[in-house]
Amino acid sequence: MRPPSTTAKSSSHRYRTRPHHNTLFSPPQGKLGLDIKDKLVPGSDGAGVVEAVGSNVRQFQSGDRVCTHMTRDMPDDAPATFADIQAGLGQKLDGTLRPYGVFHDTSLVKMPPTLTFAEAATLTCSGLTAWNALFGLPVQFAIASGAMVIATTSSDQKTAKLKALGAQHVVNYKTTPKWGEIVKSLTPDGHGVHIVVDVGGLSTLRQSLESVRPEGMIALTGLLGDAGADVPTILDGLTYLCITRGLLLGSRAQFDAMNRFIEEKGIKPVLDERMFTLAEAKEALEYVTQQRHFSKVAIDIS
Repeated sequence: MRPPSTTAKSSSHRYRTRPHHNTLFSPPQGKLGLDIKDKLVPGSDGAGVVEAVGSNVRQFQSGDRVCTHMTRDMPDDAPATFADIQAGLGQKLDGTLRPYGVFHDTSLVKMPPTLTFAEAATLTCSGLTAWNALFGLPVQFAIASGAMVIATTSSDQKTAKLKALGAQHVVNYKTTPKWGEIVKSLTPDGHGVHIVVDVGGLSTLRQSLESVRPEGMIALTGLLGDAGADVPTILDGLTYLCITRGLLLGSRAQFDAMNRFIEEKGIKPVLDERMFTLAEAKEALEYVTQQRHFSKVAIDIS
Protein backbone atom coordinates (compact mmCIF):
# COMPACT_ATOMS: atom_id res chain seq x y z
CA MET A 1 0.00 0.00 0.00
CA ARG A 2 1.31 3.40 -0.89
CA PRO A 3 -0.38 6.21 1.01
CA PRO A 4 -0.55 9.47 -0.96
CA SER A 5 0.92 12.71 0.28
CA THR A 6 -1.21 14.33 2.96
CA THR A 7 -0.71 17.61 1.11
CA ALA A 8 -2.32 16.34 -2.10
CA LYS A 9 -4.57 19.03 -3.55
CA SER A 10 -8.08 18.67 -4.94
CA SER A 11 -8.45 19.26 -8.68
CA SER A 12 -11.45 21.05 -10.16
CA HIS A 13 -13.95 18.18 -9.79
CA ARG A 14 -12.37 16.31 -6.88
CA TYR A 15 -12.29 16.30 -3.10
CA ARG A 16 -9.41 15.50 -0.81
CA THR A 17 -10.91 13.21 1.78
CA ARG A 18 -9.57 11.64 4.94
CA PRO A 19 -11.04 8.12 5.22
CA HIS A 20 -11.85 7.04 8.78
CA HIS A 21 -13.03 3.47 8.21
CA ASN A 22 -13.04 0.91 5.43
CA THR A 23 -15.01 -2.34 5.31
CA LEU A 24 -14.27 -5.56 3.43
CA PHE A 25 -16.50 -7.77 1.33
CA SER A 26 -15.88 -11.46 0.71
CA PRO A 27 -13.24 -11.66 -2.05
CA PRO A 28 -14.53 -13.24 -5.28
CA GLN A 29 -11.18 -15.01 -5.84
CA GLY A 30 -11.41 -14.66 -9.62
CA LYS A 31 -15.01 -15.86 -10.01
CA LEU A 32 -16.20 -12.47 -11.26
CA GLY A 33 -13.32 -12.07 -13.68
CA LEU A 34 -12.35 -8.66 -12.32
CA ASP A 35 -9.29 -7.22 -14.02
CA ILE A 36 -7.62 -5.38 -11.15
CA LYS A 37 -4.88 -2.90 -11.99
CA ASP A 38 -1.40 -3.62 -10.61
CA LYS A 39 0.12 -1.47 -7.87
CA LEU A 40 -3.25 -0.13 -6.84
CA VAL A 41 -4.51 1.06 -3.46
CA PRO A 42 -7.24 -1.53 -2.72
CA GLY A 43 -10.63 -1.06 -1.14
CA SER A 44 -13.92 0.37 -2.36
CA ASP A 45 -16.05 0.69 0.79
CA GLY A 46 -15.19 3.66 2.97
CA ALA A 47 -16.40 6.65 4.96
CA GLY A 48 -14.57 9.78 6.02
CA VAL A 49 -14.44 13.56 6.06
CA VAL A 50 -13.96 16.01 3.19
CA GLU A 51 -10.92 18.17 3.95
CA ALA A 52 -10.53 20.16 0.72
CA VAL A 53 -12.70 20.79 -2.34
CA GLY A 54 -11.97 21.49 -6.00
CA SER A 55 -12.83 24.78 -7.66
CA ASN A 56 -15.75 23.46 -9.75
CA VAL A 57 -17.61 21.39 -7.18
CA ARG A 58 -20.72 22.43 -5.27
CA GLN A 59 -22.16 19.22 -3.85
CA PHE A 60 -19.92 18.96 -0.77
CA GLN A 61 -17.87 21.26 1.38
CA SER A 62 -15.00 20.90 3.80
CA GLY A 63 -16.12 19.04 6.92
CA ASP A 64 -18.87 17.00 5.24
CA ARG A 65 -19.06 13.33 6.27
CA VAL A 66 -19.20 11.13 3.18
CA CYS A 67 -19.31 7.55 1.92
CA THR A 68 -17.65 6.33 -1.24
CA HIS A 69 -19.61 5.14 -4.26
CA MET A 70 -17.60 2.59 -6.21
CA THR A 71 -18.19 4.11 -9.67
CA ARG A 72 -17.46 7.58 -11.07
CA ASP A 73 -18.46 9.87 -13.96
CA MET A 74 -22.00 8.48 -14.06
CA PRO A 75 -25.41 10.22 -13.88
CA ASP A 76 -27.06 10.00 -10.45
CA ASP A 77 -29.77 7.60 -11.64
CA ALA A 78 -27.59 5.38 -13.86
CA PRO A 79 -27.34 1.71 -12.81
CA ALA A 80 -23.84 0.34 -12.34
CA THR A 81 -22.76 -2.15 -14.98
CA PHE A 82 -20.01 -4.73 -14.72
CA ALA A 83 -17.76 -2.50 -16.84
CA ASP A 84 -18.46 0.46 -14.53
CA ILE A 85 -17.40 -1.55 -11.48
CA GLN A 86 -14.27 -2.80 -13.26
CA ALA A 87 -13.32 0.84 -13.83
CA GLY A 88 -14.14 1.89 -10.26
CA LEU A 89 -12.52 2.23 -6.85
CA GLY A 90 -10.18 -0.58 -5.94
CA GLN A 91 -10.23 -1.97 -9.51
CA LYS A 92 -8.76 0.63 -11.88
CA LEU A 93 -8.82 3.60 -9.49
CA ASP A 94 -6.97 3.86 -6.18
CA GLY A 95 -9.33 2.79 -3.41
CA THR A 96 -10.02 3.53 0.22
CA LEU A 97 -7.33 1.71 2.20
CA ARG A 98 -5.21 4.84 2.72
CA PRO A 99 -5.07 7.67 5.24
CA TYR A 100 -5.85 10.33 2.61
CA GLY A 101 -7.34 10.17 -0.87
CA VAL A 102 -8.51 12.41 -3.69
CA PHE A 103 -11.92 11.32 -4.98
CA HIS A 104 -14.03 12.55 -7.89
CA ASP A 105 -17.28 14.24 -6.90
CA THR A 106 -19.28 11.45 -8.57
CA SER A 107 -17.64 8.87 -6.28
CA LEU A 108 -19.03 10.32 -3.04
CA VAL A 109 -22.40 10.63 -1.28
CA LYS A 110 -23.28 12.18 2.05
CA MET A 111 -23.37 9.55 4.79
CA PRO A 112 -26.38 9.23 7.13
CA PRO A 113 -25.83 11.59 10.08
CA THR A 114 -27.04 8.90 12.49
CA LEU A 115 -24.17 6.50 11.73
CA THR A 116 -20.57 6.22 12.82
CA PHE A 117 -17.88 6.14 10.16
CA ALA A 118 -17.47 2.39 10.61
CA GLU A 119 -21.21 1.80 10.21
CA ALA A 120 -21.40 4.06 7.16
CA ALA A 121 -18.49 2.22 5.53
CA THR A 122 -20.70 -0.89 5.29
CA LEU A 123 -23.03 0.79 2.80
CA THR A 124 -20.95 1.12 -0.38
CA CYS A 125 -21.29 -2.45 -1.67
CA SER A 126 -23.29 -4.71 0.66
CA GLY A 127 -25.74 -2.10 1.88
CA LEU A 128 -26.47 -0.58 -1.52
CA THR A 129 -26.76 -3.98 -3.21
CA ALA A 130 -29.22 -5.15 -0.55
CA TRP A 131 -31.26 -1.96 -0.93
CA ASN A 132 -31.35 -2.41 -4.71
CA ALA A 133 -32.37 -6.06 -4.33
CA LEU A 134 -35.21 -5.42 -1.88
CA PHE A 135 -36.56 -2.09 -3.09
CA GLY A 136 -35.83 -1.86 -6.54
CA LEU A 137 -28.47 -5.01 4.86
CA PRO A 138 -30.94 -7.67 3.68
CA VAL A 139 -32.12 -8.62 7.16
CA GLN A 140 -32.18 -5.12 8.61
CA PHE A 141 -33.81 -3.47 5.58
CA ALA A 142 -36.42 -6.22 5.30
CA ILE A 143 -37.27 -6.10 9.01
CA ALA A 144 -37.56 -2.31 8.91
CA SER A 145 -40.02 -2.56 6.02
CA GLY A 146 -42.18 -5.13 7.83
CA ALA A 147 -41.21 -8.27 5.92
CA MET A 148 -40.84 -11.74 7.38
CA VAL A 149 -37.20 -12.79 7.06
CA ILE A 150 -35.88 -16.34 6.66
CA ALA A 151 -32.08 -16.28 6.78
CA THR A 152 -29.54 -18.94 5.90
CA THR A 153 -26.17 -19.37 7.57
CA SER A 154 -23.19 -21.72 7.55
CA SER A 155 -22.85 -21.83 11.32
CA ASP A 156 -25.16 -22.58 14.23
CA GLN A 157 -23.17 -20.04 16.23
CA LYS A 158 -24.46 -17.29 13.91
CA THR A 159 -28.11 -18.31 14.28
CA ALA A 160 -28.67 -16.47 17.57
CA LYS A 161 -27.13 -13.30 16.12
CA LEU A 162 -29.40 -13.42 13.07
CA LYS A 163 -32.45 -13.92 15.25
CA ALA A 164 -31.35 -11.02 17.44
CA LEU A 165 -31.42 -8.86 14.31
CA GLY A 166 -35.03 -9.90 13.76
CA ALA A 167 -34.92 -12.92 11.45
CA GLN A 168 -37.94 -15.09 12.24
CA HIS A 169 -36.31 -18.29 10.98
CA VAL A 170 -32.71 -19.35 10.32
CA VAL A 171 -31.66 -22.41 8.30
CA ASN A 172 -28.12 -23.85 8.36
CA TYR A 173 -27.26 -24.60 4.73
CA LYS A 174 -24.23 -26.68 5.73
CA THR A 175 -26.26 -29.20 7.71
CA THR A 176 -29.31 -28.83 5.45
CA PRO A 177 -27.98 -28.76 1.86
CA LYS A 178 -31.50 -28.92 0.38
CA TRP A 179 -32.69 -25.88 2.29
CA GLY A 180 -34.99 -24.61 -0.45
CA GLU A 181 -37.99 -26.77 0.46
CA ILE A 182 -37.44 -26.05 4.16
CA VAL A 183 -37.55 -22.32 3.49
CA LYS A 184 -40.69 -22.72 1.38
CA SER A 185 -42.40 -24.70 4.17
CA LEU A 186 -41.69 -21.89 6.64
CA THR A 187 -43.67 -19.31 4.66
CA PRO A 188 -47.22 -18.68 5.96
CA ASP A 189 -48.99 -20.24 2.96
CA GLY A 190 -46.26 -22.74 2.11
CA HIS A 191 -45.92 -21.33 -1.41
CA GLY A 192 -42.47 -19.85 -0.96
CA VAL A 193 -40.85 -16.47 -0.44
CA HIS A 194 -41.48 -13.36 -2.52
CA ILE A 195 -37.82 -12.31 -2.78
CA VAL A 196 -34.59 -14.29 -2.47
CA VAL A 197 -31.31 -12.38 -2.14
CA ASP A 198 -28.77 -14.89 -3.49
CA VAL A 199 -25.07 -14.13 -2.91
CA GLY A 200 -23.79 -17.64 -3.66
CA GLY A 201 -24.64 -17.90 -7.34
CA LEU A 202 -23.68 -21.23 -8.88
CA SER A 203 -23.73 -23.15 -5.60
CA THR A 204 -27.03 -21.76 -4.25
CA LEU A 205 -29.22 -20.89 -7.23
CA ARG A 206 -30.97 -24.29 -7.35
CA GLN A 207 -32.07 -24.01 -3.73
CA SER A 208 -33.10 -20.39 -4.28
CA LEU A 209 -35.36 -21.62 -7.09
CA GLU A 210 -36.81 -24.26 -4.76
CA SER A 211 -37.61 -21.63 -2.13
CA VAL A 212 -39.17 -18.88 -4.27
CA ARG A 213 -42.93 -18.67 -4.88
CA PRO A 214 -44.48 -18.49 -8.37
CA GLU A 215 -44.01 -14.95 -9.74
CA GLY A 216 -41.46 -14.30 -6.99
CA MET A 217 -38.01 -12.86 -7.65
CA ILE A 218 -34.46 -14.07 -7.13
CA ALA A 219 -31.97 -11.20 -6.88
CA LEU A 220 -28.56 -12.52 -7.93
CA THR A 221 -25.96 -10.36 -6.22
CA GLY A 222 -22.79 -12.44 -6.03
CA LEU A 223 -20.73 -15.49 -6.93
CA LEU A 224 -19.30 -16.49 -3.58
CA GLY A 225 -20.01 -20.20 -3.95
CA ASP A 226 -18.32 -22.82 -6.12
CA ALA A 227 -20.07 -24.47 -9.05
CA GLY A 228 -22.11 -27.48 -7.95
CA ALA A 229 -23.24 -30.53 -9.87
CA ASP A 230 -26.72 -29.08 -10.42
CA VAL A 231 -26.41 -25.63 -11.96
CA PRO A 232 -29.71 -24.21 -13.25
CA THR A 233 -30.09 -22.58 -16.67
CA ILE A 234 -32.09 -19.55 -17.72
CA LEU A 235 -34.95 -21.87 -18.73
CA ASP A 236 -35.48 -22.80 -15.08
CA GLY A 237 -37.13 -19.41 -14.71
CA LEU A 238 -39.94 -20.81 -16.87
CA THR A 239 -40.16 -24.05 -14.89
CA TYR A 240 -40.37 -22.24 -11.55
CA LEU A 241 -42.41 -19.28 -12.92
CA CYS A 242 -40.12 -16.74 -11.29
CA ILE A 243 -38.03 -13.71 -12.15
CA THR A 244 -34.25 -13.92 -11.90
CA ARG A 245 -32.67 -10.48 -11.70
CA GLY A 246 -28.95 -9.85 -11.76
CA LEU A 247 -27.79 -6.66 -10.09
CA LEU A 248 -24.59 -4.93 -9.07
CA LEU A 249 -24.53 -2.20 -6.44
CA GLY A 250 -26.97 0.63 -7.19
CA SER A 251 -27.03 4.19 -8.46
CA ARG A 252 -26.10 7.26 -6.42
CA ALA A 253 -29.79 8.21 -6.39
CA GLN A 254 -30.54 4.84 -4.77
CA PHE A 255 -27.67 5.41 -2.35
CA ASP A 256 -29.19 8.73 -1.25
CA ALA A 257 -32.65 7.13 -0.91
CA MET A 258 -31.18 4.31 1.18
CA ASN A 259 -29.43 6.79 3.45
CA ARG A 260 -32.69 8.67 4.05
CA PHE A 261 -34.41 5.37 4.92
CA ILE A 262 -31.60 4.45 7.32
CA GLU A 263 -31.94 7.80 9.08
CA GLU A 264 -35.76 7.63 9.19
CA LYS A 265 -35.91 4.07 10.52
CA GLY A 266 -32.94 4.39 12.87
CA ILE A 267 -31.14 1.45 11.29
CA LYS A 268 -27.67 0.75 12.66
CA PRO A 269 -25.65 -1.56 10.37
CA VAL A 270 -24.17 -4.46 12.30
CA LEU A 271 -20.40 -4.73 12.40
CA ASP A 272 -18.33 -7.79 13.14
CA GLU A 273 -17.01 -8.07 16.67
CA ARG A 274 -13.44 -7.75 15.37
CA MET A 275 -12.07 -4.47 14.06
CA PHE A 276 -8.66 -4.15 12.43
CA THR A 277 -6.16 -1.34 11.88
CA LEU A 278 -4.74 -0.35 8.50
CA ALA A 279 -1.52 -2.20 9.33
CA GLU A 280 -3.62 -5.35 9.89
CA ALA A 281 -5.42 -5.16 6.52
CA LYS A 282 -3.91 -8.42 5.22
CA GLU A 283 -4.96 -10.22 8.39
CA ALA A 284 -8.45 -8.75 8.04
CA LEU A 285 -8.75 -10.06 4.48
CA GLU A 286 -7.69 -13.54 5.59
CA TYR A 287 -10.26 -13.36 8.39
CA VAL A 288 -13.01 -12.67 5.85
CA THR A 289 -11.75 -15.22 3.32
CA GLN A 290 -11.86 -17.93 6.01
CA GLN A 291 -15.50 -16.99 6.79
CA ARG A 292 -14.70 -16.33 10.43
CA HIS A 293 -16.77 -13.15 10.39
CA PHE A 294 -20.47 -12.68 11.15
CA SER A 295 -21.01 -9.28 9.58
CA LYS A 296 -19.06 -6.53 7.83
CA VAL A 297 -15.44 -6.32 8.96
CA ALA A 298 -14.18 -2.77 9.52
CA ILE A 299 -10.67 -1.39 9.27
CA ASP A 300 -9.91 1.71 11.33
CA ILE A 301 -7.80 4.11 9.25
CA SER A 302 -8.14 7.20 11.45
